[in-house]
Amino acid sequence: MKPIRHLAFVVNRNKAGAPGLTRELAAVARAAGVQLKQTSRFPLPSGYLKGMDACCVIGGDGTLLGAARESARHQVPLIGVNRGSLGFLTTLSAEEARGRFPDLLAGRFQVDQRTMLDCATGPGSSDLALNDVLIKEEVNSRLVRLEVFANDELVTDYLCDGLIFSTPTGSTAYNLSAGGPILHPRSGVIVMTPICPHTLSNRAIIFRDDVRLRVYNRSPGSRLLVALDGQRKLRVGGQSPVTIALARKRLPLAQAADYSHFNVVRQKLQWSGGFSAKR
Repeated sequence: MKPIRHLAFVVNRNKAGAPGLTRELAAVARAAGVQLKQTSRFPLPSGYLKGMDACCVIGGDGTLLGAARESARHQVPLIGVNRGSLGFLTTLSAEEARGRFPDLLAGRFQVDQRTMLDCATGPGSSDLALNDVLIKEEVNSRLVRLEVFANDELVTDYLCDGLIFSTPTGSTAYNLSAGGPILHPRSGVIVMTPICPHTLSNRAIIFRDDVRLRVYNRSPGSRLLVALDGQRKLRVGGQSPVTIALARKRLPLAQAADYSHFNVVRQKLQWSGGFSAKR
C-alpha cells in the first residue's frame, strides 16, 4: 500500500485509555509529516473520510462499526485499535499499535475487502451493514411469523423471536450467539440464523453471493424492527418486504501483514481441544 499522508482518527472517549493512546499515535504521525483530523462523533458525519488515505479507529468493535459505512462509501481503509473487550474487528492491541504505527504509516499493511449487506425496507429506505441485519417483532416479548424468499423461491416460514442475516465478518457476533456457524471472512456468503425457532428442524442456512432475500411479516397486527449492526434502525412501511443482498461496496479493513483470522478466533474465543495426556 502507499504511505499514509492524510489520516483520520475516530476515537471512543468512553473507552479507558483511548484518548491518551490517540495523543501518542497522533504525535508519531505528525512527526512523520502526516496531516491529521480527529472526531469522537458517532455516527461519522457524512463526508468525514473524503480525501483520507486511512482512518484509525480507537475503541471497540462497536466504534469501528460506526465508521464502516463512511469507510465503504469513500474506500478508506480502517485501522482498528482495540480499547474494548473482544476486538474481532479492532485487532490491534494498544501495545501492537504503538510498535507497528510507523510501519502502518509507511504503507506496510494489507487490506482485507470485507463484504457488507445492503438492506432495504421500502423506497428510499436502505442502508449498509458490516456485521448483520436483525429482523424481529417490535415488542420484545412477542413471537413473529416471517416468510423468507430467496430469488423468488420460497425458503420457508418461521415462527420465532427473529431472524439474523449475517456477513462472514459478522458470523462471530450475534449469529454465533444464536447458534449460527463461523464463516471465513472471505467466503462471500450470507448466513440466515433463526432466533429461538418453534420448529426443531429450523437451522441456519448459508446462501451464495448472488442471492436476493425478501422477508415478509405474516403476523397480523404486528410491526417489525429492523436493526443494522445493532446501531441503526430502518422503518418497515405497511406490507413491504425487507430485502437483503450483498452490497456492491465492500469495507477496506487494514490488517497487519502477518494477520491470521483463525489466530484471532482462537485467541478471542479461547479455542482449545481441552486435551490432556493421560498419565
